[in-house]
Amino acid sequence: MSDFGWQPEALDGAARAGHLHTAHGIVATPTFMPVGTVGTVKAMTMDAVRSTGAGIVLGNTYHLMLRPGAERVQALGGLHRFMDWPGPILTDSGGFQVMSLGSLRKLDQDGVTFRSHLDGSEHRLTPERSTEIQWALDATISMCFDECPALPASVETIAASMRLSMRWAARSREAFVARDGYAQFGIVQGGTEPELRAESVRALTGIGFEGYAIGGLAVGEGQELMFATLDATAPLLPADKPRYLMGVGTPDDLLGSVMRGIDMFDCVMPTRAGRTARAYTGFGTLNLRNARHATDPAPLEAGCPCPACARHSRAYLHHLFRADEMLGPMLLTWHNLTYYQRLMAGIRAAILEGRLDAHAADLRSRWQRGEQP
Repeated sequence: MSDFGWQPEALDGAARAGHLHTAHGIVATPTFMPVGTVGTVKAMTMDAVRSTGAGIVLGNTYHLMLRPGAERVQALGGLHRFMDWPGPILTDSGGFQVMSLGSLRKLDQDGVTFRSHLDGSEHRLTPERSTEIQWALDATISMCFDECPALPASVETIAASMRLSMRWAARSREAFVARDGYAQFGIVQGGTEPELRAESVRALTGIGFEGYAIGGLAVGEGQELMFATLDATAPLLPADKPRYLMGVGTPDDLLGSVMRGIDMFDCVMPTRAGRTARAYTGFGTLNLRNARHATDPAPLEAGCPCPACARHSRAYLHHLFRADEMLGPMLLTWHNLTYYQRLMAGIRAAILEGRLDAHAADLRSRWQRGEQP
C-alpha cells in the first residue's frame, strides 16, 4: 500500500486546504510548482527556489529525454540529486509538446514520433516510454502520456483526441511501477465540452490513479470558459485525491481555480515575466523597463522578503534591465516566484480560517486599484 496521499484539513466552499504526502516530503496545498523544465528553474539556484517557499517543482519528460537524457540522469543519481532538489518533483509526460511542437511530430495511435527541436534527430514517445523515462528520472509524481489539441477545435476533433488520451492513460498506468510515496496522475481531457470532460473523468477513475490533473486548458479559451469548464469538471473528481490544473496561470487564474476545488498548479508565467522585466505584485503588474522607475528609491513591493525588494530599489532594478545585466532577470524571477508562493500561502490561510470569499474580494480589489501613490 503506497503512503502517497492527500490529507484534507479544511474546506471553504469548494476550496480545499490540505497536505500532500510523498516519498520526498510533505507539501501544503493549495500549492504552486515552479517550472524547472530541463532540471533548472531558469535564472534561479535551488537554494533561491527553496527560499521562496516552494515545496515541489516540475520537470519535463520531453526536454530531459533530449538533453541530457533520462538514462544519464539516472546514472548520476536521479533528477533530485542532479538538480539539487531533494523535495518532490512532478514530471510532465511530454504530452504538451505533442501540441506545442506540432510541426515537428507525427502522431499515430501508438504514440508520437518527434523531430528534436535541438538538432532534428528522431525520437519516439509512447505511453510506455514516457512512463519509463519518468521512472528513470525518479519523478515523485509521474503524469500519464496524453494528447492535447489546441483550441478552438471541432467537437469531433476534441472527442477523438480525448479518447486517444484515455487509451494512452490505460497504457501509462499499466507501465507504471508502483513504489511507496510515488504517484501517477491521470489527465482529464475534453476541451471545453462538459460531456467529454465527464466521459474522460469516468475513464480515468475507472483506471484508478493516485491523483488527477485537468489538462487542455489555458490554451486559448479565455478565463471565463476555463472557469466554466472547471465548474463542470472538478466536482466529478474523487474528493480524496489531489487535483492539479496544468499550465495555469495568472494570480487571478490561481485564485479562481482554488475556489473551484483545485489543489496544484504550475506555470511559466512568473519566471518568464521575470526575464522580461514584468513583476507580479499585490497591486498588479509592473514593467521595470518603464522610465518612471529610473529614479524611484522605493522597493518593488514593501514587505516582500525577496532580495529584489528587501535590498534594492526600483531604480536599481530598472537600471539592470536597461543595461541588459543578467542580475535583473534573476532578481525579478526571484521576486515573482516569492509573490506566487506568498499568494498561495495567503489563500491557504484564508481557507483554513473560513474567510476565502473576503480574502478573494480584497485581492481582486487591490489588483484592480493598481499601484498606490
